[in-house]
Amino acid sequence: MAQSLVVSDPTVMMGKPVIAGTRLTVELILEKLANGESVEQLLEAHPRLTKEAVLAAIDFAAHALRADVVYPVASHSA
Repeated sequence: MAQSLVVSDPTVMMGKPVIAGTRLTVELILEKLANGESVEQLLEAHPRLTKEAVLAAIDFAAHALRADVVYPVASHSA
């Protein structure tokens, strides 16, 4: 069910995964959460967004990262 909330269409946001019926990308949602926005703040800023859709975006990203790919992580020097 959650997967149907995330869709990809080449004519919407260059095919990036978005929340169905919106132009809100999974990437944007993850970036906002990573920068400290709460789910409640996201919902307030984007009235068409639901808590279920935010969780679906996180779930989508988790599944995408399960692929057998090594992701380089830049080291941060102090």
